Order: sequence, then structure tokens, then C-alpha cells
Amino acid sequence: MKKYLNNIIQGDCLDLLKEIPDNSIDMTFADPPFNLKKKYNGYKDSLEFQDYLNWCEKWIAEMVRVTKPTGSIFVHNIPKWLTYYATFLNKLADFKHWISWDAPSGPMGKTLQPSHYGILYYAKDVSQNKFYEIRYPHKRCRKCVYLLKDYGGKKAGLHPFGPLVSDVWTDIHRIKHNKYRDEHPCQLPIHLLERIILMSTDEDDIVLDPFVGTGTTVVAAKRIGRSYIGFDIDEKYVKNAQFKLLRENSNSKIGNIWVSWFLDGLTTIRDKDWEELSQHYFIPEPRNKIDHTSIRLREGKRNCLEAKDNLSIRKIPRQVFLQKMNSSGWPLKS
Repeated sequence: MKKYLNNIIQGDCLDLLKEIPDNSIDMTFADPPFNLKKKYNGYKDSLEFQDYLNWCEKWIAEMVRVTKPTGSIFVHNIPKWLTYYATFLNKLADFKHWISWDAPSGPMGKTLQPSHYGILYYAKDVSQNKFYEIRYPHKRCRKCVYLLKDYGGKKAGLHPFGPLVSDVWTDIHRIKHNKYRDEHPCQLPIHLLERIILMSTDEDDIVLDPFVGTGTTVVAAKRIGRSYIGFDIDEKYVKNAQFKLLRENSNSKIGNIWVSWFLDGLTTIRDKDWEELSQHYFIPEPRNKIDHTSIRLREGKRNCLEAKDNLSIRKIPRQVFLQKMNSSGWPLKS
């Protein structure tokens, strides 16, 4: 498995997963094709119904096989397919959650308006499963900074950072602006993957994605100090993912704590890390001031761990980088 670690390999995930030893991966995540005739580069997204399900059952079984007894399995898709995936997973692992990720889409006619994607969360063995409670920031009015939710007389008991995350995620939004999109029809936000990784792994644990696309899962893993393995059948996606990885530094850290950071603020922390993280914040006193005063990170407390080897790569335009990869025979295939 050493040749796959911290690498992205081009190839069929069913073939590549067979090369991964049993019980060797701490977390597996899959965002497979939806079989909705979406435009992928190297994959036909229009299989016959039973052919698609037969194929899905195979890679799901492989994901469970390679996951450690302490590990977790996550699968993202539309609810229709997740109901079938669950029947496969229920035979092999222990159900923990159906996470509803709020993602409204346009009306489809003669049906309720689709407003969420699902993320199945299974434990290889629930009695041994590694899991950490996580928190997200209090929701506030952008203009007055007051809390949007009325906690009545209980504000003094609020956690300074924010509430525990439930199984309904409304604070992470789909990537809609072209400025942030890659050439992939189903790109996920990086802080969605960071949240999943933070709640189910530790530093240096191994994360595997058999449908890595343009690299969101592996970039998230690298950013928060995890090892990673990515597979994808499409050469163009693999090249773009490798480009993003080489430009990325492990920089989502406050003090010694890995966190999920997006734009100008934190999106996810582990509850167990708050005691240490709180030392890096100005927290209003008395505590009920949380209602109208945000906690603030102390100056210079967010580390940016620049890897010197990456600085020259960060200045190379994407197309120039891809051309150099082509001419130098970049090791895309196993």
C-alpha cells in the first residue's frame, strides 16, 4: 500500500481497491456518479438500473473491507440511491447516521422540491468506532451580530464557540460561483469534507476516496494533517487533483489544533479541543454577552504552515503545470 499513500492514482477503483489490505484505512468516503447522465470525462453516467446497483454493491463491499474496525464509512449521493446503498451496508457495517446536507435545487415538477443530499455514515464496528463530537459557530445577524436564535434566559449557559453539530447540516453551502468551481459536475465544498474527517479521524490517520474527482477529499485531508489515498478513472481529473494537492499546504491549524477554516472564520472544531483552543480567543464576560458579542481570535494565533517546496509550484499557472506533467511522464497510473 505504500505506493498509494499520499498519492492519487488513475484507474478503475474496483481494481485499485483490491490492492489495499484488509482493515488498513481509518476513514473511507465515496461520492460516486449519480447515474443521472451527468457529463463526466471518463465515465458513462447512464448505466441500466440493475447494472448500476450491481456495480455499487461491489465498491461498497471493498470500502468496508479496507476500513479498520475503528473506522468509518461515508457515502454521499441523492436519497434515491442512498436507500439502496443502505441495504448493502446494513449487511456489512453498523448504521450510525443519515446526515442531511441542505442543498436546495430547482423544482422538478410533480414532486416535492429536492432540498438536500444525503451522507450515509456507517461504522465498521460501532463498539470500536472512533468518533468526536463537533461544533460549528453560532449563527448571527450579519449587520447587528446578535444571535439569530432566541435562547431566552439560557444565554449564560451557551458554549462560547457554538452548538454541537446535529445530523442536519445547513451551514455549509454548495459551490455555485464559477470562480470556485473545477471542471467536475459534482464538486463538493472542502469544508464539508474537513468536517467529516475531523469527527472521525485523528492526525496522520489515512483517508481513502475511490472517486476522488478533482481532489476535494484528499486536499481536505492534507489541509488538516491526515494521510490520504485517492483513486479516479479519469486522467484529466487526476491531473487537476494532483495540481491542487501540490499547491496546498497543511495550514488549518490554531496552536496545535487542526480545525476547519473557510474564508475568514472557523466552520468546525472538535468539542474535545475547545479547552486548548479557547486560550487563543477573546471571550466576552459575563457569558451572556455572547448574545451580542462574537468571540475573537487573538492576533497571529492562526498558524499558516508554509511548505517551502510548494512555494514555487503555487506560482505556476494550471495549464503550464499540466503541460509539464504531460511532457515529464507524470506517474498517473499504478
